Amino acid sequence: MQQAEIGIIGGSGLYSMPGLTEIHEETVETPYGSPSDSFILGMLEGRKVAFLARHGRGHKLLPSELNFRANIYAMKKLGVERIVSVSAVGSLKEEHKPTDFVIPDQFIDRTFLRTSTFFGQGVVGHVAFGDPVCPTVAAAAAQACAATGVVGKLGGTYVCIEGPQFSTKAESNLYRSWGADIVGMTNLQEAKLAREAEICYATVAMVTDYDCWHPDHDSVTVDQIVAVLHQNAENAAKVVRAAVAALPPSSETRKCACASAAQFAILTQRDAIPHEAKERLKLLFGKYLG
Repeated sequence: MQQAEIGIIGGSGLYSMPGLTEIHEETVETPYGSPSDSFILGMLEGRKVAFLARHGRGHKLLPSELNFRANIYAMKKLGVERIVSVSAVGSLKEEHKPTDFVIPDQFIDRTFLRTSTFFGQGVVGHVAFGDPVCPTVAAAAAQACAATGVVGKLGGTYVCIEGPQFSTKAESNLYRSWGADIVGMTNLQEAKLAREAEICYATVAMVTDYDCWHPDHDSVTVDQIVAVLHQNAENAAKVVRAAVAALPPSSETRKCACASAAQFAILTQRDAIPHEAKERLKLLFGKYLG
């Protein structure tokens, strides 16, 4: 199986990765079922990358239908050490305007239908998640925004809702009262699973519109949102390319906590872990299972 060092997860509007060369399509099997789509592997800015369309090509999967475990496990199987994720979000603050990018460093979980851990079924484990985003990847994304002339704001809180409906005005104003910056439906599970898998992760959140709290919300048309999506996708492709180029080489040892996040996570006595659980988790935690 062809390997990669950097993973790219494309969200709404970004269904392919312009600039990829030496393209190879790979279907990856996992113990958790099928990922959202096959992976597109190739070279980007001299780096080996694996691109995945989060919702599948053609945008066929609801946020609640995404197999997050399969997506992240497959990235690990492909050898990925760092993931740059791209997603569309609504703004909860006047300062985050449509076409702006936000690189959040915190999340609030408002989902309830999703599995967001590899642990369970015979293995109990807990990873630290106080700082849920890799600072190295986030800094590379911010640097990439500056280099490409895209407004990119480093830091902020992303509220992850279940969807597929957007928020009510009461919910939107509640999130604003918490000081949150943006609202979306996909990135938190990716961040949690990437941390367990010891993969560095950060997301570039593309603002499409103001959430329903905004007094001008009702005047926004679908055509306007689609136009912003297209512009965001063009900018995202530029930012991702620049971020990939800015990331440290794979030959350089990762110094962030992500690289050893699961080292002390497993609480279950090793002799009590079922054989099938050890086999299922070998790729992720084999070095810690004994």
